Amino acid sequence: MIPVPVKFLILAVLVFSVGYVHLRGRVRHKLPRQLTDHSSFLAPLNTLLYLTSSVPNKPYLSPDDFPEMKRFQDNWETIRDEAQALFQAGEIKRSNTYNDAGFNSFFKSGWKRFYLKWYGGDSHPSASKLCPKTTALLQEVGSVKAAMFTVLPPGARLVRHRDPYAGSLRYHLGLSTPNDPACFISVDGEHYAWKDGEAVVFDETYIHHAENTTDQDRLIFFCDMERPLKYGWATALNRWFSRTVMAAASSPNDAGDRTGGVNRAFKYLYRLRLQGKALKKRSRNLYYSLKWGTLGGLFGMFLLS
Repeated sequence: MIPVPVKFLILAVLVFSVGYVHLRGRVRHKLPRQLTDHSSFLAPLNTLLYLTSSVPNKPYLSPDDFPEMKRFQDNWETIRDEAQALFQAGEIKRSNTYNDAGFNSFFKSGWKRFYLKWYGGDSHPSASKLCPKTTALLQEVGSVKAAMFTVLPPGARLVRHRDPYAGSLRYHLGLSTPNDPACFISVDGEHYAWKDGEAVVFDETYIHHAENTTDQDRLIFFCDMERPLKYGWATALNRWFSRTVMAAASSPNDAGDRTGGVNRAFKYLYRLRLQGKALKKRSRNLYYSLKWGTLGGLFGMFLLS
């Protein structure tokens, strides 16, 4: 049994962390949404990472502060050629089997991806086979934990969201883009329009969204870089989380690639999600009563056990 003072300490840490995450940016979710957002469940870890970060906590960072990433920009045309060949062959695509928990909600917009590597592992076997030059470049940059090619088609919009994990920073390199302000990402209310051969670095745990209202596809090289931290113990914790928890969300391009435990379970968990959506459509009052009642019950069990 957990002593009562320890329970209240845990509660205080959780409340402080969720509040810190919620108030961190100019753009915020409404409080009820924030309380059940996945970023709240990782708030204690993320707050620790923010407080020990050796780079500024702001929406956008200069790519010049990450000189190892210049290797990709110097070779952007080589990367582009492999990405375009994949796209034309239909290899950059959505998942149709509920095995990509991290990006499943994007697929309905038409967003597509081809994984190059994911946390805790080397390049996907399919990527090594189909885009050997890009995967060879990735092997030279140890700070990149995950990478993929992504496409945002004409008319697509990715809704406002936070990514759940603050142990990384997001890098985008324009490969074949509209080069138009109408195709952009907005991070904490600040817009950036992708351009061919140009890189941008941002903190994906700020609320962000993307739109492409042009008549052209947007194809980019997308990486998660390890967040630089001030202390060795914080870096060790971040790397442990990366190679264990984050690695469990690995999603395949084809049958020859590894599927992490989270995504093996996702197809079953998503059935519950679909039932929840159906209930919400029938009766919003009942849906929210059950949702908040369940959360309140779990919270009460923790305090009273």
